[in-house]
Amino acid sequence: MKISNGVKIAISSMEKNINGNVADVFGRCSYFIVTQVEQGKIGEIEVIENNNVNQNSGAGVSTAQLIAEQKIDVVITKNMGPRAIDVLTQFKIEVYSGEGIIKEVLEKFINKKLKKIN
Repeated sequence: MKISNGVKIAISSMEKNINGNVADVFGRCSYFIVTQVEQGKIGEIEVIENNNVNQNSGAGVSTAQLIAEQKIDVVITKNMGPRAIDVLTQFKIEVYSGEGIIKEVLEKFINKKLKKIN
C-alpha cells in the first residue's frame, strides 16, 4: 500500500484520544481513532463510537461493517476474529496488528514496522 497517496486508518481504542492504547479487541472496543496519513504525516483525528460493543454475538462482523461504511483503508488493532477479518478483506481493507500507545503505533505503521494480519 502506498502511504504517499493518503491512507485512511482506523485504530481500535478504549479511549477518545491518540495518546490512549490500542484496544485489545476489535469488535468490542469502545471507539475508533480515525486519521488520514499523507506523505508520512498524521492528519486530523476523528473519533468514531463503536455502538456494537455490547452486542451478544457478532460484534466483530457488525464492527467490520461499520468500518467499511467509513471508507477506511487500514485497520490497526491488537486482536481480531476470523469472521471480522473476512468482512474487511471483502472490502479490501488491510488489517495490521499493533499494541501500545496509538500515536506510537501510527508512527510504526508509517515506518512499515507493523505486521499485516491475513
